[in-house]
Amino acid sequence: MSGVPASAAGGGVGRPPAPGGKLGAAAVNQASLWNIANILTMVRLVLVPGFVVLLLMDGGYDPVWRAWAWAAFAVAMITDIFDGHLARTYNLVTDFGKIADPIADKAIMAAGLICLSALGDLPWWVTGVILFRELGVTLMRFWVIRWGVIPASRGGKMKTLAQGTAVGMYVLVLTGPLATLRWWVMAVAVLLTVVTGLDYVRQAVVLRRKGLAEKHAGAPDTAETSR
Repeated sequence: MSGVPASAAGGGVGRPPAPGGKLGAAAVNQASLWNIANILTMVRLVLVPGFVVLLLMDGGYDPVWRAWAWAAFAVAMITDIFDGHLARTYNLVTDFGKIADPIADKAIMAAGLICLSALGDLPWWVTGVILFRELGVTLMRFWVIRWGVIPASRGGKMKTLAQGTAVGMYVLVLTGPLATLRWWVMAVAVLLTVVTGLDYVRQAVVLRRKGLAEKHAGAPDTAETSR
């Protein structure tokens, strides 16, 4: 993702590219708005309305249009993987990427969930749980950003994979065992969504307490400063 913090991306301006890198040093050092990671993020943002239109064509139940919608959704998920890899490898970090990348991630997933629930394919409570968790985690990151960054955990990555797989399966018109399988995949996605959400709450509380403790420990003594 193009929103990876600079510290996690492997250094600041002027550092050489990672071994085996294929992009020139100039591209790495400049990290312009129009780098490949940001372009992939922009593509994902453009795909969101296109995905919605394809999914809802002909009332939202045409297998062919839904197959095209699945293709758009799959491309969006793939660009999410690649822009993150490129940003980490080549230090292509920009302010635009830090803001646009998480918006693009949430937008494509929210669009899929809301449309599927509106079509009656997915219970609204499932959509509500997932969106509440995603919004809550985003707000918590802003709440503790002055104390530090909550890194993406392995559980969070598994949650994203499970959500993407489940939504993709619901977008397709499936019957028989595959229709049953997608229900179980969505159940796993919801479980991971709740569990990782609670873990993020724990991390946020711990990070804030640690930050406050360090702040108080580093504060000068009032009596000493008044002399």
